[in-house]
Amino acid sequence: MSDVQTDSLYSDLDMQGADLQPLSPIHFIQRVSYVFAKKTAIVYGERRISYAEFGSRCRQLAAAIIGVGIEPQTTVSVLCPNVPEMLELHFAVPMTGAVLNTINTRLDAKTIATILGHGESQMLFVDREYADVAEAALAMCDRKILVIGIDDPAVDIGRMIGGTDYETFLAGGNVEEPLFDLRDETMPISLSYTSGTTGNPKGVVYSHRGAALNALGNVLAIGLSSSSTYLWTLPLFHCDGWTHPWSVTSVGGTHVCLRAIDPVEVFRLIDAEDVTHMAAAPIVLSMLIHAPDEAKPTTVRSVPVQVATGGAAPPSKVIDDMETMGFKITHLYGLTESYGPSLICEMQEDWVSLPLSTRAQKMARQGVPHVLAGDCQVVDPETMQPVPADGKTIGEIVLRGNTVMKGYLKNPKDTAKASAGGWFHSGDLAVMHPDGYAEVKDRSKDIIISGGENISSLEVEEALYQHPNIMEAAVVARPDDKWGETPCAFITLKPGTDAPTSDDLRAFCREHLAAYKLPSHFVFSALPKTQTGKIQKNVLRETAKEV
Repeated sequence: MSDVQTDSLYSDLDMQGADLQPLSPIHFIQRVSYVFAKKTAIVYGERRISYAEFGSRCRQLAAAIIGVGIEPQTTVSVLCPNVPEMLELHFAVPMTGAVLNTINTRLDAKTIATILGHGESQMLFVDREYADVAEAALAMCDRKILVIGIDDPAVDIGRMIGGTDYETFLAGGNVEEPLFDLRDETMPISLSYTSGTTGNPKGVVYSHRGAALNALGNVLAIGLSSSSTYLWTLPLFHCDGWTHPWSVTSVGGTHVCLRAIDPVEVFRLIDAEDVTHMAAAPIVLSMLIHAPDEAKPTTVRSVPVQVATGGAAPPSKVIDDMETMGFKITHLYGLTESYGPSLICEMQEDWVSLPLSTRAQKMARQGVPHVLAGDCQVVDPETMQPVPADGKTIGEIVLRGNTVMKGYLKNPKDTAKASAGGWFHSGDLAVMHPDGYAEVKDRSKDIIISGGENISSLEVEEALYQHPNIMEAAVVARPDDKWGETPCAFITLKPGTDAPTSDDLRAFCREHLAAYKLPSHFVFSALPKTQTGKIQKNVLRETAKEV
């Protein structure tokens, strides 16, 4: 007998569409703008924006974007820090059917130009702080892009660019005009670029459905509610802030914006705004730990601040120090391709009584899928069969489910490679423990994670190869107390040439790379190779630890 019968007891049920609404974060703001109308949605300095005002501004901004001719499934880019306008754009752009592209504010002009060109951006919102790099990038683009300048009266850095400022542009939106009617929840909602965009642009496309489900999954993972106050210590440009703009809004929580990370200001805001939640890379946690004593709280909070961290496993000392100051750490794992956090190191009751060193080892694992993510396995990449759950056998983490990207924009070859066998291949090598928790052991793609940001070793090597004295170069991660990891460059010089100084090489690299991608150390030596001539980066990684 067939598992599915075409003519069954239930086959004639038809609600004519009344039982279905496409999943999308745009419905979150529509709901909370009246359910929590008077509640504070956003705090930024002296500004207090209610949910009614937040919803109204998003709708009017969407109308303004449609009014200048932006059509569905075209790209709208943003170069902006963690200010209210960035939150508004996370809802307004999707309301138009257009695709939001948030650009890393630490990138150089050439890389920004590559992103604008590859994503075929039609419009660019630019905060005044990034006017110079934006203008330089726009000068490299071969077509006209509409620019809207974002002014921030709280700062006097930078300058305004573009023909219209944000507030004037928003005010011109005709709220009587209908917005985009979303019928297909699998339509793209945003476009995020991975590292190494200049060599092989990888624009990761998210859908409305995936964004909504990951946002709600993170609500459950980190315990958000209408009484939550979320401090923005995580860059909103990174994986759309791990989808947390939509998470916090979905439950009517309060967003506290923070333009730049300053430990003194972080502690002040935690106290002044009664912050309950935040998310950050381990480097930010380290900054808080090493903040001036006078900035730190004198007493431990009775209710700890919930902190989600990812990008690298938090060391046990960091966990201990943060808990001492009144924070509770939750370790998350994910990639740009999985909408940010996909796995959570779900805390078990019996861990609490364990010695810190033992508990930290468990908390540092990548964990299990959050409730709406889908499935995760650690497999032999050749056979795609799960490795034994013995905590020893290494395989590759693969993901499948609701929060895996739609694919790489204009890159079917890499999309097919990443989804071979019907699973997303993370490239992260891991073990599976007997309790079903995954733990990453290495990165097969040699990605360097510095301060929570991914750096492609190949991109740094490409820059080094441009130097006239360099014959060969290999870049690997070197452990760093502050940044977690920094690039360490191993260099073989051309015969008869002199070794440049580290300062000279850093200045040379600065012409080709963003500042945070510059190598921290340079080592001149012959490069270890296999019999087939492949550079042995595993050997260099061990050497880098001793540099």
